[in-house]
Amino acid sequence: MIVLAALYAFLLRWRSRRGLVDSKDTQSIDTARIAFVPMLNSFNSYKTTKKSAATMMDYTSLEAATGKFSESSVLGVGGFGCVYKASFNGGFTAAVKRFGGEAHDCEKEFENELDLLGRIRHPNIVPLVGFCIHQENRFIVYELMDNGSLDSQLHGPSHGSALSWHIRMKIALDTARGLEYLHEHCNPPIIHRDLKSSNILLDSDFNAKISDFGLAVTSGNHNKGNIKLSGTMGYVAPEYLLDGKLTEKSDVYAFGVVLLELLLGRKPVEKTAQSQCQSIVTWAMPQLTDRSKLPNIIDPMIKNTMDLKHLYQVAAVAVLCVQPEPSYRPLITDVLHSLVPLVPMELGGTLRISPESPCTAQKHSPC
Repeated sequence: MIVLAALYAFLLRWRSRRGLVDSKDTQSIDTARIAFVPMLNSFNSYKTTKKSAATMMDYTSLEAATGKFSESSVLGVGGFGCVYKASFNGGFTAAVKRFGGEAHDCEKEFENELDLLGRIRHPNIVPLVGFCIHQENRFIVYELMDNGSLDSQLHGPSHGSALSWHIRMKIALDTARGLEYLHEHCNPPIIHRDLKSSNILLDSDFNAKISDFGLAVTSGNHNKGNIKLSGTMGYVAPEYLLDGKLTEKSDVYAFGVVLLELLLGRKPVEKTAQSQCQSIVTWAMPQLTDRSKLPNIIDPMIKNTMDLKHLYQVAAVAVLCVQPEPSYRPLITDVLHSLVPLVPMELGGTLRISPESPCTAQKHSPC
């Protein structure tokens, strides 16, 4: 607990010196809906009109690029429908998210995601390519992330073997930067509301980008009565689940769960021997603050590959993020500045790796 107290005191001191965000760095979020541009006849013509916030794409081009939405093109499946890999003429590839059916929720999520992604730009937010409306179906087209989602990397066939310690810290830092943009640099602030490892996408260099803004809301434009309780089991903050109270700190809680996934290699909710479900937070919390136990619960894929001092620091940040009381959680900006010194300079942080570091002995990607 001494580690937690010291870290929290540092965050409070840093926050008091931080001051207000410079107004020229604050990106205004217009409330107007995105304007639909004329239907294009081919994808090639889209590339010449990229100045548009979002471009309406021809359904036939999406159908051809996905092999008529074949099963072999499926990248993932969610409650809204499927995401397909699309290969267009000229070698351009993209991901196509299909909102199926006529349900009101699907229509609302489509409009919400198109609206937000059409107006926000950040290196750690998945880029919008275009959209399509065809009969009862809605499609959103994104930049394709070659390494899939963090969920598939951690919990898929490779079990996180491609994610070294420092790559994991880079993913955490990238995600924190994306959240900070939403919370601190959008006006009004945006609460993602469904941050989870499957909504953190990774490009070919393992740069992380937040995706899936169908449930996102602007801060102040919601209350307990006008939005439906939504989210994913294991990531939903307790105050939102129990009282319907939703703030930026709800996203911080979800980020803390993702950080625990990166550290422990475990899913956010797992079945116990009694066929009951246990959250990663409940299971890990007693061990996260015990220096003698913490190294023993780390994901075997990264065990003994990091500086223990850094491990204790990241665990302390995770513990603060998943505090039951939202006022005890740090701002995402505080989290970001705690992670920057733990990520190597070549991966976007400020850490200089010394020759005696356990990471330098590894022959593969930076840890």
